[in-house]
Amino acid sequence: MKISSRAGRLATAAAVVCLMQTGAAQAEGALACEPGETYVMNVMVSGHPYWVPVYQGFKQAAEAFGCETVFSGTPDYDITKQVASFDQDLVKQPAGILLHPMQSDPFIEPINRAIDSGIDVVTFAADSPLSKRTAYVTSDNLAEAKFAAEEIVKQVGEDAEYAVLENPGQSNHDLRVTALLDYMGKNYPNMKLVGRQATNQDTTAAYRATAAILQANPNLKAIWIPEAGSAEGAVTAILEAKADVLVMHADITPATLEHIRAGNIHMALNPNQGIQGYMGFMALFLAAHADRFDPFNDYKVSGYNPVQIPFIDNGFAVITKENADSFDLNVYMEGRDPN
Repeated sequence: MKISSRAGRLATAAAVVCLMQTGAAQAEGALACEPGETYVMNVMVSGHPYWVPVYQGFKQAAEAFGCETVFSGTPDYDITKQVASFDQDLVKQPAGILLHPMQSDPFIEPINRAIDSGIDVVTFAADSPLSKRTAYVTSDNLAEAKFAAEEIVKQVGEDAEYAVLENPGQSNHDLRVTALLDYMGKNYPNMKLVGRQATNQDTTAAYRATAAILQANPNLKAIWIPEAGSAEGAVTAILEAKADVLVMHADITPATLEHIRAGNIHMALNPNQGIQGYMGFMALFLAAHADRFDPFNDYKVSGYNPVQIPFIDNGFAVITKENADSFDLNVYMEGRDPN
């Protein structure tokens, strides 16, 4: 529909007035941080490249609300040390903590203690579902496992031998493996699982385990790995053995990205890390500012935070040789502040 220029000017003027009135109303009850209001992101193995885009998304969301952020955790793969780092974060009284719990049960008490003290906690990528955390942000691990299973069968057939490596105790990694095994059993009963080894994100352990599986099973056609560290070791063993084995894994590291580019890894299923961090902050910020709205429930008499989000799916990307350049961490970080 075409309108006259005079009508257009009137409509524009009305829109400006409306926006000014809306802006004034929003300013009065704006969702924004107080000066010095700080949110923490706590992880294990803090030097792992996976956290970098997650923290960038976390920071970008925080900056939009005028909030401060801190990256925290432990450089070790050690649950005791991560819990200790979490306790140290609590001493500083942040507004909230976005937490990747290495294991779920050891974090129940620390998370509950944080919530009871007024510090909100949201988990991401791995969960502590029996705790009082207010939200959980992750990719759909069941969907990842189904996609991986279907792709493996598509590439190697319905009656091939396959293996899995795993990292017992970390909820998302456990689900990526058990869901794939269940899906294969129900939908492709002729697929034969010939190897299942715990490598715990250890590249050397994965190299040794894969070499042993290959030696015992020369007809191995595919291997599924729930994380990238073990994939690095597995692909090295496969290349040394000159075996024709399709490799698929979840997550991504610079090393596995290069293997994808070279054709040594078929593909990786990577959670949308930036969205994970961005939505993680949003869930945390809303939980910390829950007094800004009045939902239709019983939170006033029950005393719990009304912002309860059991699951936010941040989605996942399929990384292949064709789109690998989009996942180059060095390119992504050019001109960005890592801190």
